[in-house]
Amino acid sequence: MIIRKIAVIGAGLMGHGITQAVAQTIKCDVYMCDVAPELLDKGLKQIKNNLDRLLEKKEISPAEIKQVLSRIHPVIDLREAVVDADLIIEAVTENKEVKAALITKVDKIAKPTALIVSNTSSVRISELALATRRPERFAGMHFFNPPQSMKLVEVIRGSKTSEDTIDIIVEVAKMMGKEPIIVNKDTAGFIVNRILILALNEAAFLVEEGIASPEDIDKAIKLGLNWPMGPLALLDYIGEDTALAISEVLKQELGAKYSPSPILEKMVKKGHLGRKTGKGFYDWKTKP
Repeated sequence: MIIRKIAVIGAGLMGHGITQAVAQTIKCDVYMCDVAPELLDKGLKQIKNNLDRLLEKKEISPAEIKQVLSRIHPVIDLREAVVDADLIIEAVTENKEVKAALITKVDKIAKPTALIVSNTSSVRISELALATRRPERFAGMHFFNPPQSMKLVEVIRGSKTSEDTIDIIVEVAKMMGKEPIIVNKDTAGFIVNRILILALNEAAFLVEEGIASPEDIDKAIKLGLNWPMGPLALLDYIGEDTALAISEVLKQELGAKYSPSPILEKMVKKGHLGRKTGKGFYDWKTKP
């Protein structure tokens, strides 16, 4: 399958990073779509900041940055983004109803040969596929944060996903310089999040119980388990709201062991969502 145009729906934390990754590697037109100009502006600003950091590290040239940005087309009109796209990547908020409603709209606009994938981190792909008329051409393509640099991509097979679709998505991931793994049995949370959410949630429980400070909990895991980032800093990076949403999906699908810690629920109610709001387990307004 020749990829000439990719649409990324959502310009947020994941969407803008996926857009950047596509523009840098596959080098095709990529339409980044969101519902408001300010969201697109914010996403594009983040991409430019990411590219500037690569320039400082001498990992990219000014000419290459110009080429990358020339491939990115920020648009509000969903039809403009999706029409004639060979691959559509859904990357909106981690909410099954929101994702399904969007996928239904995309399915009606997209050309018959287009593949549609979801970047969901927790929702079963077979459930989202019910929102389309092409379940055989629908799959999961779960990137990790930040998607422009993280190597792993989980490729998730829904109950009706065709082998050709899986082969194409795996090839696209490789074209992006990623290391794809195939999740053969559709399960909530797939591989990484089924393990990770338990660890992040347990770290939050340790704070809730006053066992240790966030700094010492993170230090313990970084030095004791050789994690590059502590679990509480990672929660702040992911966003407490996103982590809570994933926990709730996994609890519903897989049982009570995924019940979110009370402190996580309290933080979300207070709007303490980590780096994106400036406060989470850490104060990101002062943290270097």
